[in-house]
Amino acid sequence: MGKTQTIKLKRTIQAAPATLFRALTNATALREWMCDTAIFEPQKDGRVYFGWNDGYYATGTVTKFSPGRKVAYTWHGTGEPAPTMVSISVAEKKGGTAVTVEHEDVGTGKKWGTTLADMTRGWEVALENLQSVHETGEDLRLTLRPMLGVMGPSELAPEDKARLTVPVERGVLISGTVDGMGAQAAGLQKDDVLVGMGKRKVWNFPTLTAALSEHRAGDHVEVKFYRGSELLTADMELSRRPLPEIPATAAELADRVRRAYAAADAELEAAVKDITEAEAEFRTAPTEWNAKEVLAHLIIGERDTHNYIAELVAGEERVYAGYVGNSDLRTQATAGAYPSLGALLEELKRNEAETVAMLAGLPPEFVAARRTYWRLAFGQLQGGNHTQDHLQQIQAAVAAARQAPGGE
Repeated sequence: MGKTQTIKLKRTIQAAPATLFRALTNATALREWMCDTAIFEPQKDGRVYFGWNDGYYATGTVTKFSPGRKVAYTWHGTGEPAPTMVSISVAEKKGGTAVTVEHEDVGTGKKWGTTLADMTRGWEVALENLQSVHETGEDLRLTLRPMLGVMGPSELAPEDKARLTVPVERGVLISGTVDGMGAQAAGLQKDDVLVGMGKRKVWNFPTLTAALSEHRAGDHVEVKFYRGSELLTADMELSRRPLPEIPATAAELADRVRRAYAAADAELEAAVKDITEAEAEFRTAPTEWNAKEVLAHLIIGERDTHNYIAELVAGEERVYAGYVGNSDLRTQATAGAYPSLGALLEELKRNEAETVAMLAGLPPEFVAARRTYWRLAFGQLQGGNHTQDHLQQIQAAVAAARQAPGGE
């Protein structure tokens, strides 16, 4: 075996050793600070898998498992010429816990390229985030992540390609831009198709996320996009992510979400007040949702949220395997199960009330731990923006229905 190198990093974190050991060996906890998806069997010879949205992943096998003290496993990452070995230990240290990471057997020479530097930086960033989520609750991958300021990014579908006459098979279609953010300032518009950012190609949400992950808010980056058949480039300043203040208690969080729902529902009610059932079923295009299907989509989102909250509280979040998009089958089935637009709106409100009740009933120990609670609260406080995006979709569909032959 040729010459090898070892990465050794140590960080003291204000959390109990047992808490941090769980963060190193539980799939849900690992996704909160280290990776985007994980499988971890906490036992000797157990399976190990870590995946990131940029396409990198590492697999391995647990070689040592000393509960509450130390875990070791093999690591073979994408494109790496041979397996390496990771060993992580936790030890109490004056009110905190010392976490020591050793990544051994990293090779040298041309075939290993920048592996050592990449791994070192990866562990440094991960340990910084491990400390943050346990001491403050904040996931630095969110709080320090920049934004383009685009609405509804989705993978380019064949019907979109035909409609927009773009000469590529893959790209990220945007449905609009956010006022005052980088995309709008750079001149991007609805129906532009992103295909590149900096040195990276972009063709779906994970690749877009991976491209953004290389930058921070305030950075300037060149974006490439198609507007129809024309390939354009623009210099974009990446925007800072608006961050809500996370409520200290479950009751405060539930009240904030309840008030956000009430405001969004008032706008929805006003928007659909004079809509006929025929207008509610009108599509601006075969692939576009009508008003009923938009409400069905919002209902489905609340139902999925109920499952998500239960999973987080249990510490057994389902494996994240990438965004699969909206299911037309499910959306149409939900829309068709209710007799009217009004009935769909009432069902949405009932599901929102259930979400609020679940938030209000979060166990005190879950809230006190902050790390998972912060992630849940952060997501829930974004809900109003989602509804606002779809409110505009309803209004556009109804306006088109009224301009169509036979409309008002």
